[in-house]
Amino acid sequence: MLLIRGAHVVDPQVGLDAVRDVVVEGERIAEVAESVQVPVGAEVIDGTGKYLVPGLVDIHVHFRDPGYEYKETIETGSAAAAVGGFTDVATMPNTDPVVDTGEGIHYQIAKGDACGLVHVRPIGACTKGEKGEQLAEIGDMAHEGACMFSDDGHGVQSAGMLRTVMDYVRQFDRVVACHCEVDSLSNHGQVNEGRASTRLGLAGWPAAGEEVEIGRDIDLCRLTGCALHICHISTARGAELVRAAKAEGLPVTAEVCPHHLFLDETALDETYDTNLKMNPPLRTPEDAAALREALVDGTIDCVVTDHAPHAPFEKEREFEAAPFGVVGLETSLPLVLTNLVATSKMSWSRLVEAMCVAPRRIARLEPVRVEEGSVADLTLVDPAYAFDVTPELFAGKESNSAFLGAHLTGRATDTLVAGRHVLRDTKLA
Repeated sequence: MLLIRGAHVVDPQVGLDAVRDVVVEGERIAEVAESVQVPVGAEVIDGTGKYLVPGLVDIHVHFRDPGYEYKETIETGSAAAAVGGFTDVATMPNTDPVVDTGEGIHYQIAKGDACGLVHVRPIGACTKGEKGEQLAEIGDMAHEGACMFSDDGHGVQSAGMLRTVMDYVRQFDRVVACHCEVDSLSNHGQVNEGRASTRLGLAGWPAAGEEVEIGRDIDLCRLTGCALHICHISTARGAELVRAAKAEGLPVTAEVCPHHLFLDETALDETYDTNLKMNPPLRTPEDAAALREALVDGTIDCVVTDHAPHAPFEKEREFEAAPFGVVGLETSLPLVLTNLVATSKMSWSRLVEAMCVAPRRIARLEPVRVEEGSVADLTLVDPAYAFDVTPELFAGKESNSAFLGAHLTGRATDTLVAGRHVLRDTKLA
């Protein structure tokens, strides 16, 4: 039994934004009250000055298992998630082999359960091998527990194929999560087309390469009625398209990454730092500002990391040859706390909605609430915890972060998964 005493509990699902004592017994919350007498034999955690929220959820991570375990495994990725305060992570299917069968979904869930750290929620591929040619085993994957479907890593280039996918996925009450990229427009681009590409002499990737497909996929959502989720949105125009779709009443949601919120193309310089190479690329300062506004006002539903570890020998190459992607599970919450919550641009309630509630809803996961009877997936946050982002912070295999050297304030100190203490005072339990 565990008592979290005197933490500021924030859960808009139950209208709670106040200091409370929370008792956890077994896998569930036993009591939430203004004051609780210490149960006999209970472990007591002093939550004074800290915030207690439903467990954080990231619905876009790459754990590289199977096939690329030299970059990350389900175990090391789960450790990174626990350190970041996450209780649930949704793993993308672009592994080797691609997770496009029920067997692949079963493998990832079983391996996540064996690790005993966080809930691993696999995402199934839309098409076989993510080749965009044949429908993957949608039904079998849904039966085995696939939480969403995506050909992440590249867009489904055929509108007809994506329509078939959406017609089928709709029958299983799942969401199609789309990486929006028109290959013939992005055309091997390395950085945002415009000032950055001109200044650095690198191939440009126009914003239209993302926006054209966002518009097309919204049209297909309207046609099929299938729920659509826009992955790692990076442009102001993309956010406007989502805003208009929501105003129309379409089942469209969107996510944004911390690097697109808090960095822009001006961060790129003559050092050609490959930790600033991601897909989609860093856009303009105006895009980043528009994304922050869209997140705060709810146009963009949730924050994800697109956690994409790569080995040093891969990132330590010429910019053009290095792979796209950065890690982010350990820094996601601290970045939002530092840049939005501490500056009063975002409320704690909106943070909980964006990092705990909306991701669960989109991925069709059971709600987690800070109330009696709910599963005890909880994150305890110290908003005053100051630290520098160094390679030693990262609990996963790699440290290819876009924020190395940043000074941040606020982080998860404790993570509880089904009542199990997997992170205790910032250390893996």
